[in-house]
Formats: sequence, C-alpha cells, structure tokens
Amino acid sequence: MKTNAITLALAVSLGLAISGCSQSPHNQASTPLVSTTQTQADASAAANALFETIFIENVMASPMTQSYLGIKQDYDKWDQIGEAADAAALAMSQDQLARLQAINTELLDEQTLLSYQLLRQSLQDSISDHQWRLYSYPINQMYGIHSNVPSLLINQHPIDSVADAQAYISRLQGITELFKQTQEALTLRAQHGIIAPKFVFPHAIAASKNIITGAPFDAGEDSTLMADFSTKLAKLDITDSERQALLAQAKQALVEQTGPAYVDLIAYLTELETQADDKAGTWKFPRGDEFYANALKRTTTTDMTSAEIHQLGLDEVARIHTEMRAIMQQVGFEGSLNEFFVFMRDDPRFYHPNTAEGKAAYLAEAKAYIDTMESRLDEVFFIKPKADMIVKAVEPFREKSAGKAFYNQPAPDGSRPGIYYANLYDMAAMPTYQAEALAYHEGIPGHHMQIAIAQELENVPKFRRFGGYTAYIEGWGLYTEYFPKEMGLYQDPYSDFGRLSMELWRACRLVVDTGIHSQQWTREQGIEYYTSNTPNAESDAVKMVERHIVMPSQATAYKVGMNKILALREQAKAQLGTEFDIRQFHTLLLENGPLPLDVLEINVNNWVESKKS
Repeated sequence: MKTNAITLALAVSLGLAISGCSQSPHNQASTPLVSTTQTQADASAAANALFETIFIENVMASPMTQSYLGIKQDYDKWDQIGEAADAAALAMSQDQLARLQAINTELLDEQTLLSYQLLRQSLQDSISDHQWRLYSYPINQMYGIHSNVPSLLINQHPIDSVADAQAYISRLQGITELFKQTQEALTLRAQHGIIAPKFVFPHAIAASKNIITGAPFDAGEDSTLMADFSTKLAKLDITDSERQALLAQAKQALVEQTGPAYVDLIAYLTELETQADDKAGTWKFPRGDEFYANALKRTTTTDMTSAEIHQLGLDEVARIHTEMRAIMQQVGFEGSLNEFFVFMRDDPRFYHPNTAEGKAAYLAEAKAYIDTMESRLDEVFFIKPKADMIVKAVEPFREKSAGKAFYNQPAPDGSRPGIYYANLYDMAAMPTYQAEALAYHEGIPGHHMQIAIAQELENVPKFRRFGGYTAYIEGWGLYTEYFPKEMGLYQDPYSDFGRLSMELWRACRLVVDTGIHSQQWTREQGIEYYTSNTPNAESDAVKMVERHIVMPSQATAYKVGMNKILALREQAKAQLGTEFDIRQFHTLLLENGPLPLDVLEINVNNWVESKKS
C-alpha cells in the first residue's frame, strides 16, 4: 500500500485528486485562442510557469504539505480545517481553473498540452467534489489528524537548527487549535448523519492515549514526542544551556497544550461514539449511492460500475484459486484448497517469532529481496531513481492500527530516503511466504521506483511529479509483484504462492468493497469472505474490511490498475512482436509520472503506432 504516493495528507493538501479523473482529459474541448502571436515555445513556457504557480499556491496554503516536501517556510504551523478552509480551497480552485482556461492550448507542445489537460481535469474534479467534502471520517483507524500530527513531527520535521526546534515547540502548542477545528468538523458531519462506525472509536482513542503516555505526562520513559524531540535536539550543535532551555519549553508545551488537547479529543470521541452505529457502507449516507459511484470513478479512472467491479473480483478470485491449486499439487499437499489455506495460515515454519529477533530477521529478509532485485534492474529498466530507499518497522505508537505495509516517498532534496514500512506488531499477520512480493510492491521495483522517479522528472511540472492517481500508482505496485516471476524470481513455490495470495487479496478487495458500499454487506460478511477465500490471518481480514469501510473505493484501484497495465502490455507485445522491449515499455509507463488509466492507454497506443511506423 502506498499511503504516500505523496501520502494521503499531502494529496488532500495539494488539492489534487489522488484518485484521478473521471474521464480522459483528451476528450475535453480545447479553450479558445487568446493570442495568435505567441510561438509554441513561448506559449508552452508561459503555461508551465502557470502550472508552477498553481502548484506553489497549493503547497504554500498547507504548512503540512510544505513539511512533506522539505519546505520550512511555515514550519511552526498546522493546516486549517473546517468549512472556512474548504470554502477557501474551493475559491482558489475556481480561480486557478479560470486562469488555466485562458491558455491558448492550440500553441502548446505535446507534453505541456498533456499537463494542461491533466491539471484542468483535476481542478474540475476538485470543484465538482466540493459537494462531497463532508463524506469522510477525519479521524479513523487508518489515518487522521490525531495520528498525522505525531507522524509528521517524527518523520517530516527534522531539527537542523534552533529555529527548527522552536518551530517544533510551536507546533506542539498549536495542537490545541488544530484539534478544536477537528472536533468542529466532526460535529458538522454528525449533523449531516456522517459518523464513523463504532469499531473506529476504540482504535482512535487508544492511538490518542498512546501519544500522551510517558514523560512528561506521567512517570516512566519519555513519551513518543518527548523522545523524538530530545533525540533530535541531542544531535544539534548548541550549548548545554540552550539545549536545556529548549527541552524545558518542549515539556511545557506538551504538558500545557498537547496533553490537554489530546485529553479533550479523547473525551469528545468517547461522547461521539455513543451516537455511532454498526452500519458499514456509504449507502447509509444521504445520496450515498451517488457518492460511491463518483468515488469509484475517481479511484479507478474508469467508467466501471460497482456491479462490473464486483463481477471482475469474483472472476479473478476463481482464476487465482485455480493457479493456487497447481502450486498445492507441486508441493505435494493432499487436501482441499481451503485446507491448504489453513496449513499456510497456521504452520509455524512460515512465521518469525513475535520477538525482537524475529522482527529483525523479517526486516533483513525484506532487505535481501530488495537488494537482489536491485542488482537485476538492468534486465527490465532503462530508467532508475536516484533516491535511496530503506526498510523500517512501523513505529510502536501507530503499529497497532496502521496498515500491513506502506511506503513513504523520499524528500525531493535527497535529505530523506524512501522508506518501506513493514508493520511487525503482529508477526502472525506477516507470513514469510508473502515477504518477497510485499518487498517488491512497496520497495523495488514497486512504489519506490515509480514515486522516486516521478519526483525526479525534469520535463514535467511539479503537480504531476508530486500528484497521483491511485489506480496507476497501486496498479503499478501490484504489477511489480507479478513481473519478477517472469525474471525467474519466486524460486520457492511457497513464495510464489505468497505472490498469488497477495494478488488474490486484491481481487477479493473488488468483491468486498463493492459488497459493503453497494450491496449493504456487514463488516462481519466482509471478514468472512476474506477468511473463506484467502490464506491470510483473520487479523488481516479485520483490518482490511475496516479499511474498506473508512476509505470507500480506495482498495479497488490495485486490481483494476494492474489488469489495465497487463492488458496494455500484452496488446503492445502482440502488435510489436520481436520489436517489443520490456525496458522501453517500463520507461513509457514511468517517464510521464502518474496518469489516469485512460490517458495511459492513449500513450501506450501512440507508442505502439510510432514503433510500427
């Protein structure tokens, strides 16, 4: 999973539809000419300057986005939340669209025209989706301001100077107002009948309590934020008296602002929980079916209906089960596929112990898989990222509620590497037979290759380098689990079964997401579908279903995206024959940054025609 194609918070802050466009920008009518005297070079340069201006406007409107991008201008501030902030964002998008549509598109070069079309569609979608601004759960078990705050401070707020330390302290103080705005946003949603299901609240409350556990809130070791601030400050070249003064200021901010803010939030969530029910799907919202249909369009960048996606999932589950039975026979297992699932789920040979040593062994194996793939990249890629990547366990403060694995993008300036996070909270949910495919997906050649390369592109504007389309990003991730098999990897049949089990998991997502949000499945029905059709631990199924519930449509992107990439590849191979080069195909997929699937299809078709001619 890529919570950080630019990270969920960054995507929202940028005002870019992380889920994508509802239709191909190539099908939009061009705007009228505003000048006939410009040359193509001048017009394209002017357009790209506007793209840059719009990108910077969005970034500078969001202090949190700035931190994700390594910018320190508003290093002491948080984003604004609520109706006023939403109205300001809408007004800015409308103004940006008006300026964009004044461009003379007939004079733009090909790459600039594509940028124009993508940005216009993104702004149009953002404006259209303002009507759905309340259709979300700002605090849930997957993400939310209660966990984004410590995550950003720990991972995106380095302290390289006294000013950086003072900015950190200011952010600790600013949590009070930030959480007040969050509670107002939650109250407004509740007034419109949009409240997270009951299961969300224990997760969010527990995660919030974790942040205010330890010194200076109570006796014992330093709390998560105190430890982070102290560790960063210890590396700063300042006098001891300066260090002690800053530590004292941080403790005061934690005790007087951060702690009480979390206490108030916990009390608010405890009260809101009494209004919650157990209904899982968006069908329970006013205009819920309409909202979900729109969400599927944004996520998949296709016009597939909920019913079509549901059936695709059922078909893919059946196909993968057949391939799994072949592996079951290869390893000599006698019994049914479900009995094989139980064997794979329960046999201790497939799991490291839930100890420090077991967790270290898992991380070492993940790194070894990535190192092996990295040594063979020249076989399948002409294009490579410059940024480094590391493998890391999810931090203890958020591991209980975080996803199984995810990727954080590197800092654009190279100061922070890409990070493949493995969640080792429950080693029973991290079977070794899935470790190879998971490492490829989150690391190399998966998210790190795609996201780092996109950030490093020099011929496209920043909104494309740092924006994203979930179907493309996660489709690429799932595709990169597959093609290493064509390279001769997955030598262990159990590891190949792990690859299939992860693809199966994504196929089941199509069934369950649509089942919950269109067919009124319960949380329990979704969990039962996963446990009956996959070898994954029940804890995996619970987390996945709960993710479906709070992030409607998001999980449909993976399989839809992978299927489209594979279909385009096979079409290209069929038409080009011996002229087809997988390295060129991968360059084509990566050299333009993230794209809607329909635009990607146009690019591949154009490439095939150019090769044929």
